[in-house]
Amino acid sequence: MHDPSALETARTDPILIVPYMWIGDFVRCHSVVRVLKERWPNRPVDFLTSTLCAPILDYLPGVRKGIVWDLPRRRLPFGQYWGLAQALRAEQYGTALVMLRTWKSALAPFLAGIPQRTGFVGEARFGLINDLRWGERNLERMIDCCGALALPRDAALPPDWPVPNLVVPDRELADWLTRNGLDKEARPIVAFAPGAVGPGKAWPPEHYAALARRLAQTGASIWVLGGPNERPLARQIAAEGGPAVRDLTGTDLRNAILALKAADVAVTNDSGLMHISAGLGTPTVAIFGPTSPRLWGPLNPLAAVLEPPGEIPPDIKQRRTADVSVERVFEAVQAAIPR
Repeated sequence: MHDPSALETARTDPILIVPYMWIGDFVRCHSVVRVLKERWPNRPVDFLTSTLCAPILDYLPGVRKGIVWDLPRRRLPFGQYWGLAQALRAEQYGTALVMLRTWKSALAPFLAGIPQRTGFVGEARFGLINDLRWGERNLERMIDCCGALALPRDAALPPDWPVPNLVVPDRELADWLTRNGLDKEARPIVAFAPGAVGPGKAWPPEHYAALARRLAQTGASIWVLGGPNERPLARQIAAEGGPAVRDLTGTDLRNAILALKAADVAVTNDSGLMHISAGLGTPTVAIFGPTSPRLWGPLNPLAAVLEPPGEIPPDIKQRRTADVSVERVFEAVQAAIPR
C-alpha cells in the first residue's frame, strides 16, 4: 500500500495563492508559502497579484512567479474575469488558496477549473469554493486566517508560524545605490515610511520633520519612502526637515524595498512598508495608534513598538498616533542603530 504522506510529498502540480491585494498581506503570506513548501516541497507556488504588489514576489524565496492581473474593486467586468480564468487554466493549478471571503475572489479559480479551491465560508460562494473551511471568525490574527488554509482540514494551528523572509541580492542592491547616486550617503541611513491606510494610523508629517532635524544633527541621512500618495508628505518632511532629507517616493515599490534594505533603521507607521522592513531584517521602529501591534504587527521582531502613553481605551480606535512623542521615537532610533 502506498504511503499517503509519500504521495503528498511527490505532488508537483502548482498552487495558486489569491491574497488580499495589500502590501502587508503579501509579506505576511510568505509565512503561508513556507508552510506550503514544507508540506509539499515539489509543488511550485504562485500568487495572483496586482501591478503594485508584484515586485514583492521577486524577493520571497519559494515563490515561482506572480500572475499580474489588475481587477477593479467595485465592478464585475466578466470579460476580465474570464480572461484571467483562461490564464489560470493554462498554468494547470491543482490547488487555489483563496484568502478573501468574497465570491468575486473565487470566481476566476472556479472558471479556470482548478480542482481544489480552498477558502473560508463567506458571501454565499458554495460551489465556487469546494474545500470550505469554517471558524475564521474565531481567529484573531490575519496570519492565523491565511495560514490555516495552507494546513489540512481541522489541523491545529502551530504555536509559531515561520516568519516572512525577504531576500535582496547584494549585487542588485549595490547597482541600485550606484544608479541612484546613493552609494556615498552618510551613515546611518534612516528610512521614513510616513504613509498609512487612513489618517488615524499616520504619525503627523510635522513629527517626521522634527525627527529628521534631530537625526540630521547626529550626521544621519534621511530617506522618505512611499508611493504617489506619499509625495505631498515627503515634500513637507523634506521642506521642514532640512537638506539631509531625500524624497525617494515613486511609482515602483521595488525602490522602497531596496531603500529599506539599504537603510540602517526604518521608522514606519502601521503600514505595508513596516512589514517589508521587518521582513528584510532592517531594524524597524513602528508607531501604532488605533490598531493593536499584537494583531496587526509583523511576525518578524521589531526594534521598537511605540504606542500612545496611558491605558488602552475600551475602543482602541480612539487612540491617537500623534500622541507618540518625537523624543520617544528619536531615542528608539538611536537605540536601534547598529553599532
